[in-house]
Amino acid sequence: MLAIHVLNGPNLNLLGRREPGIYGSVTLAEIERDCVVRAGELGVSLTFRQTNHEGELVGFVQEAGEAGAGVLINAAAYTHSSIALRDAIAGSKVTAVEIHLSNVHAREEFRHVSLIAPVCAGVVCGFGAYSYRAGLDALVHLLRGRQSPSPDA
Repeated sequence: MLAIHVLNGPNLNLLGRREPGIYGSVTLAEIERDCVVRAGELGVSLTFRQTNHEGELVGFVQEAGEAGAGVLINAAAYTHSSIALRDAIAGSKVTAVEIHLSNVHAREEFRHVSLIAPVCAGVVCGFGAYSYRAGLDALVHLLRGRQSPSPDA
C-alpha cells in the first residue's frame, strides 16, 4: 500500500481563525479529515503532521524518506526561507508535492520564490483547502506511475 505523509509547517495550526480572508475558514483538523477520507478512497495510508519548528519538519521529511513514503508538503513560511528543508527533500529522495492554500504568486513578492519547488515534483496553490485534495491526487498519480507492475498483473 502506498504511504503518504502530509506535512504542515508553521502557523497552519491556526487555520480557521488566522487571516480567513487569505486562508479561508477551514481548520487544519477539517483538512486532515478530508485527506483521510480521500486517502481511503484512493487506497493509500496517510500520516498527517504539523509543526511550528523547522528542524522537526526536516525530521518529518527524513522519516518519510526512510519509510519510502510520498510527501505532500505545505511548508508555509519555510517554503521561502529553509535551505535545510530543501536539502532534506532532495537528500531523502522523497517524491514530494508542494501545496499552498493561497496563490503565493499573487501575494507579497517574497512569497514568489520557493526554495523547495525545484526539488518537488510539482506545486499546487491557490485553491484553498482543495489544494490538499488536488495535491494528494497528483502525488498518488505520480507514485503509482513510478511503481513497477507486479509479475501477477
